[in-house]
Amino acid sequence: MPRHPKKPRRLIADGRAYLWTLRHSHNVVDSGRSCCETLTLYPQPAGVGGPLRIVFTGGPGRYVPGGAPLGSGDVGYVRGASLNLHEPGAVRALLDAASTRGWHPEGRRVMEIDGWSLLEAAAAARAGATGCEGPE
Repeated sequence: MPRHPKKPRRLIADGRAYLWTLRHSHNVVDSGRSCCETLTLYPQPAGVGGPLRIVFTGGPGRYVPGGAPLGSGDVGYVRGASLNLHEPGAVRALLDAASTRGWHPEGRRVMEIDGWSLLEAAAAARAGATGCEGPE
């Protein structure tokens, strides 16, 4: 039986457990509709730290599709780095990139980060971990 898409998934990173969810939404920007993917990581056990929200909003030169022909959870630059946010390895790479930029899971407040500021570093780390080269 397939996993329910809204049920949080578990990730272990550096000895700490997280639950993570991915949500697709739409925003009205400049009189047009824009897709948004929000990846949220919750440090575990509950109450030990505030959530981390990594937000990818569509825009010029970027894609955040809601489905066909690209898959759900795909985000990237039209001519550059990309990730599938349903893949635990991509989530881990984004978590590591956020940590490198100063996010700490012990913080009590919700931290929201623009995902585009992390994408290239996370995609490069992901490509290095899988031994694949990214798009040219």
